Amino acid sequence: MKDEYWFQSREKMVKNQIINRGIVTKGVIDAFLKIPRHRFVDKESEAFAYEDYPLAIGHGQTISQPYIVALMSDALGISKTDRVLEIGTGSGYQAAILAELAKEVYTIERIPELHFEAKRILQELGYDNIHYRVGNGYLGWKEYAPFDKIIVTACANEMPEKLFEQMHLEGRMVIPLGDMYIQKLMLIVKDQQGNPRKQHLCYCRFVSMIDD
Repeated sequence: MKDEYWFQSREKMVKNQIINRGIVTKGVIDAFLKIPRHRFVDKESEAFAYEDYPLAIGHGQTISQPYIVALMSDALGISKTDRVLEIGTGSGYQAAILAELAKEVYTIERIPELHFEAKRILQELGYDNIHYRVGNGYLGWKEYAPFDKIIVTACANEMPEKLFEQMHLEGRMVIPLGDMYIQKLMLIVKDQQGNPRKQHLCYCRFVSMIDD
């Protein structure tokens, strides 16, 4: 009975928050219908897991609003052959969406407690195409570069050059850029000459990316 309740909650979330806002890519929709978002929040927040806002996950971090997760995933245009780098594992929910869409996901989290909890949940859910690391996201994961797609789930003041260097030509990065007052969610494409081509997707609010 509870499983049916959660599935109905996901259906409502997908229809009202995602499809009604213009995201209709089948792979993205299927991933959001499949993944139990309530598994990625604590028990006290379970009842709010499918609502239209971010939730705290501890350590000053949040699980993003479902629409923003969908928008970022959709903008990347991920294919089943792609290798994706995620900066900021957080709750692990975005990594699960990526794992449904891509061939391999490489995710980095600087806070060990979040890293271990996300890894535990993702492994319990059966994801075997995700690679995990504790570290500084600004540095990327050079050993496995170049990546087809990069997603950054924290706000940087400017595009991290090391991450851009670790993208394939025609690779895509989605990243929030700005400061504590104004943040823009940006799609950055690496053109055939190796230069960034930028597109503003929307205004947003993310926690700050820390370079340490």
